[in-house]
Amino acid sequence: MPYKLLKFGFGREFNESRYFEDVQTPKKTYDVVIIGGGGHGLAAAYYLAKEHGITNVAVLERGYIGGGNTGRNTTIVRSNYLTPEGVKFYDASVKLFEGLSEELDLNMFYSTRGHFTLAHTDSSMRTMRWRAEVNKHVGVDSRVVGRDEIAKACPQMDLDCSGHAPIKGALYHNPGSVARHDAVAWGYARAAANLGVDIIQMTEVQDIDVRNGKVHGVQTSKGYISTGKVLSAVAGFTPRITKMVDIKTPITIHPLQACVTEPMKPWLDTIIVSGSLHVYVSQSSRGELVMGSSLDPYELHSTRSSFDFVEGLTSHIVDMFPFLSNVKVVRQWAGMADLTPDFAPIMGKTEIEGFYLDAGWGTWGFKATPISGKTMAATIANDKAHDLIHSFRLSRFEDYELTGEKGAASVGH
Repeated sequence: MPYKLLKFGFGREFNESRYFEDVQTPKKTYDVVIIGGGGHGLAAAYYLAKEHGITNVAVLERGYIGGGNTGRNTTIVRSNYLTPEGVKFYDASVKLFEGLSEELDLNMFYSTRGHFTLAHTDSSMRTMRWRAEVNKHVGVDSRVVGRDEIAKACPQMDLDCSGHAPIKGALYHNPGSVARHDAVAWGYARAAANLGVDIIQMTEVQDIDVRNGKVHGVQTSKGYISTGKVLSAVAGFTPRITKMVDIKTPITIHPLQACVTEPMKPWLDTIIVSGSLHVYVSQSSRGELVMGSSLDPYELHSTRSSFDFVEGLTSHIVDMFPFLSNVKVVRQWAGMADLTPDFAPIMGKTEIEGFYLDAGWGTWGFKATPISGKTMAATIANDKAHDLIHSFRLSRFEDYELTGEKGAASVGH
């Protein structure tokens, strides 16, 4: 061991600079205030500063950055959606993810694995063909494959699923990937702070000052901040924020649970998803199996996980991979998924001048982090919705122009 490292380890002083400046007291006035220090809020702050020169920005986080849904997701990145609008949007996000480690100068552990969405019925196979054709039309690499190709990619899988739900085929999405969620949040935070953005943790927004249909400021636990533009990017806490400005949305909040196993030697190279069995699984860089299921069927503002979830999930995982029956589950948790009726997000301007919304992500928020930040930054800077998010406007529910992404849900990821 190098002497310098040994000396540092036993020393009493820590002379390294902070990852980013921990601003304790906000300024009296900001050009833009972003509520929510998760991936979306931090990405929006970064792109506001980098691409639009707006650096007088505050990111307000009631806890610690990345401590909400950003730190509770299962890190899957994909773009094999059902509607052309969704495919284009998420494909742009995948492309940004691919260069993110270099842009932010931080290893995101971005790993392209390939993504199999299994089909166990004839109707599921028809949906897979539909999605494959939409993906190809937009230029995304997805195709329908048979049992032989699935077996070649994952020979450990029981393709008959213990006889309960034999696999007929799958939608294979080559760009399907995983990344480190905490690295994404911290990378954007550091990059934004280096450009002059104030990141203020342990600061709760208590009210939004709206007068004559226009934003004038926010009241926080650290005092009043004057601003003309506010972005809400708080995922499962969205109803609390929209209530402050008296905006109604069709968002409902459902728990989304996940868990990880003890580490093991690498064996699962790809990402496996089964809508019929309500499971998805990938293996992390540390050897853990990261597993999840569909949304809980009830509305609840809670991040507690349950025994019923683990019991049901593991029984279906063992149907596909019987040799995992003795593997231990070491952690489980839940996030609060903000779900819309058409399974597409709500992004852009609202009826309140200066109030912008980034919400309704359901189970797909992490994979949209870069493109969400980029498009919301452009929307705020120009006070006009970016072309990629026009279909996700809040008014679509009144206009009866829904974006039907439910068919691409597979399970909750």
